Amino acid sequence: MAFSNSLAERIRHLLARRRGVTEKKMFGGICFLLHGNLLVGVWKESMIARIGKDAYESALQKDHVAEFDITERTMKGWVMIDSDGVDSEADLTTWVDLALAFVRTLPAK
Repeated sequence: MAFSNSLAERIRHLLARRRGVTEKKMFGGICFLLHGNLLVGVWKESMIARIGKDAYESALQKDHVAEFDITERTMKGWVMIDSDGVDSEADLTTWVDLALAFVRTLPAK
């Protein structure tokens, strides 16, 4: 299934000046990695974000947010935000920043 190119482009724009960011097609969508660690991505029309286990439960309480579970195996520390949850640039930036804050704590691969 195709993924939202427009959402991918918006994320790409936010990450354009960051060192160590790469892109990779995964999960039937596109993912952005920071120093080899998965950061955020686009799956169908939704954004996926790696926010870590500490922020996970509170993120699930927000509107438009669900567990990231496309293989019937929930990925703890990851959330899926539907298109309404990243409609504004402010919302998209918030999710990208939250993912960046967590992934920066991981060792580079």
